[in-house]
Amino acid sequence: FALVSSRMAANDGEEEATVSLVDVLEEDEELENEASAVLGGSDSEKCSYPEGYVKRQALYACNTCTPKGGEPAGICLACSYKCHEGHDLFELYTKRNFRCDCGNDKFGEMECKLFADKEKVNSGNKYSHNFFGLYCTCDRPYPDPEDEVPDEMIQCIVCEDWFHGRHLGCVVPDCVELQEMICESCMNKTPFLWNYAAHIAGNIIYFFLLPFCIYRYVQVNGTSACKRKHPEETEGSSEEGSCSGCRLREMKSSGKSRTLQGAVFWPSAWRTKLCTCTDCKVLYADAGVSFLTDEMDTVLAYENKGKSTEQAEQAGGAEGRDPLMSALNNLNRVQQLEIIHEYNDMKTELKDYLQRFAAEGKVVTPEDIRQFFEQQQSRKRRRANAGQYYCS
Repeated sequence: FALVSSRMAANDGEEEATVSLVDVLEEDEELENEASAVLGGSDSEKCSYPEGYVKRQALYACNTCTPKGGEPAGICLACSYKCHEGHDLFELYTKRNFRCDCGNDKFGEMECKLFADKEKVNSGNKYSHNFFGLYCTCDRPYPDPEDEVPDEMIQCIVCEDWFHGRHLGCVVPDCVELQEMICESCMNKTPFLWNYAAHIAGNIIYFFLLPFCIYRYVQVNGTSACKRKHPEETEGSSEEGSCSGCRLREMKSSGKSRTLQGAVFWPSAWRTKLCTCTDCKVLYADAGVSFLTDEMDTVLAYENKGKSTEQAEQAGGAEGRDPLMSALNNLNRVQQLEIIHEYNDMKTELKDYLQRFAAEGKVVTPEDIRQFFEQQQSRKRRRANAGQYYCS
């Protein structure tokens, strides 16, 4: 259905653009799906420490317990809720091969409430300035209150640091086909990747004082404005299958090259084109990038896992249309408009409520959300009671 809510502009009396309730719900659903994709692949109830070095999980750093100047430490999703509620946390998105530090020697006398029996340190963990809330080559926080330039952060898939688009040393593509990025520093540490970049990543135009374009790093598994090939089309291509020896050696002997400068953006399924001969596997291991040949290492694979988990949990009784949409269809226009106004009021109040947590750097827990809606119900009852009093 098309349920439209119109508002009049306060100053000039002109009608603002109309937005349907369906549009609002779909926008909220999209934001919820993005959060589910990041958090859905991690357990929010159990500490991940017993699982060892988890292939990929959502991580946080606690500025309250391990501030800058001390040793860096990372905590899992569940510990951010149960052990560090109300603390100043840095959201690290996801990182690979990490074991939860919560309650180990880096936290002094504090013990993990979910799993106390832990080793003193996790020697296999890798840390960076991200664990102190700093990012990019500029070593600044994000969001940065002193940075007035609108820009978004893009994560390098090797070092997993986040970079401003304008600090990558290249024109950031606006085509979703280019999904993964490796920063210049990591490219130089793994110089053989420059050979692959010359054959796989195409020609990139570099800039110094040219205007930069903003690109949000979002893994997309679908169509785009760019012509793209599906993995099943590329895996069987002649470029990949014709090599009887080392593919990297063939690339080097071809003489094809590119400027060894700036970050590199890689097209979909580029990992399947990496040579997996014995010599190359040793090369990857020595460079610490063996994970590049693992398709399940990608953020996209992790997000898909989170979405699958979310869908599986919602499968019971979730058949057919959204119950909210079905209920709205059975209401008359006056009732529908009343719901729109109630929904908009609730959305504004919820945004203001959550803004306080963002300003203080606190994690929003299920209990906080329950408290918000209990307050809403309390206000609703008071309004109803007041109406009964005046009508009697």
